[in-house]
Amino acid sequence: MDKVEIKNLPVHVAIIMDGNGRWARQRNLPRVEGHLVGMESVRDIVTTTRKLHIPYLTLYAFSKENWKRPKEEVKRLLELLEIYLERELPLMMEKGIRLNILGDIKDFPKKVQKRLQETMDKTKKNRELWLNIALSYSARKEILRATAAIAEDYKRGVIKRINERAFKKYLWTKGIPDPDLLIRTSGEMRISNFLLWQLAYTELYITDTLWPDFREEAYIEALKEYSRRDRRFGSIKEA
Repeated sequence: MDKVEIKNLPVHVAIIMDGNGRWARQRNLPRVEGHLVGMESVRDIVTTTRKLHIPYLTLYAFSKENWKRPKEEVKRLLELLEIYLERELPLMMEKGIRLNILGDIKDFPKKVQKRLQETMDKTKKNRELWLNIALSYSARKEILRATAAIAEDYKRGVIKRINERAFKKYLWTKGIPDPDLLIRTSGEMRISNFLLWQLAYTELYITDTLWPDFREEAYIEALKEYSRRDRRFGSIKEA
């Protein structure tokens, strides 16, 4: 990557990685081929994020609803997840990348759960980039889960009041700043049950580029567009 100077980089970028299946279909290839090439996009975007010193990156990889896909496709996706974790661990350690999982890890087979936990444990002291991967994730479930937990703690006297600051501590994103920028590939105009609480004031960037084709150059363009935004968080700009 040539030296890139972008003023006002986001602290936290979230990405809905969409379009693997369409990419494969356009080339008369099996869907799994789209996922394979999509893995290369993941590596490229993670590496670029690290080079730009953006401290938080969240990737929407597998939703709660994705379990409804054909069993063979789900099986291959789980295999690719294990391959990704094994292949990328050396890079995570070398580049100071910490892996964190958002979602219901217990939905996965024991072998996959073990691999996920081992990778999180091995990288937990890394500080250069906090990489969140949303797996078996549902924002509605996250909010319901947090609501039940905070209500129980309030009832037991563990907390004295319920407010936004307290509620955020019960989300899977506890301790992580809300995304500044959400990128969605493939041109779809929806957020697909992703980070519904956290995206309240996030800037949105939608691109027609399919995820397997979304690489450094396209990412830089999204970041440049973000840098030109005027974020007011509901207030007005002073004259």
